[in-house]
Amino acid sequence: EVVRYVCDLMSEKSIHTEMSNWVKRGGDGCIGIWCVSVRGTGEKLGSSFLLPMPTDEEDTDYNLVVPGEMPDSEIELGFCFKRSAWGKGYATEACTRLVRFAFEMTPLEEIVATFYEENVASKNVLSKAGFIDRGRMWCYGEDSPSYRITRQEWLRFRSSS
Repeated sequence: EVVRYVCDLMSEKSIHTEMSNWVKRGGDGCIGIWCVSVRGTGEKLGSSFLLPMPTDEEDTDYNLVVPGEMPDSEIELGFCFKRSAWGKGYATEACTRLVRFAFEMTPLEEIVATFYEENVASKNVLSKAGFIDRGRMWCYGEDSPSYRITRQEWLRFRSSS
């Protein structure tokens, strides 16, 4: 249920094989995957990320995540949380914080996001984090919803919140 919109279930061997990609950092630490946990207890709730948005591929090209270099592609914000964390505001908090990080600590001028259309919860999280519906875009090898936020839109959104 948790990965229904993200990926297929993975074997333990596949997880170990992919782990080296998941811990990569690019752009001097600006691009990568972050673990989201509860302050105080350390309970791991899920993850959020800033990664190169795939266009024709079905998954992120981790070869674009290079230390010291910002990828020459659109950067996607994404997230995945365990079931017990759903509906408690963690995804919104993590996304809002990652957008803030992106626009305060990186040279990014725009962040993109997409979701499966039936995943209304993800659409709501992105809207609460300031993303704007921009219609459609080609990503992950298919026509998908296009949500985006620019640095200037975030500054206006932040001052109105």
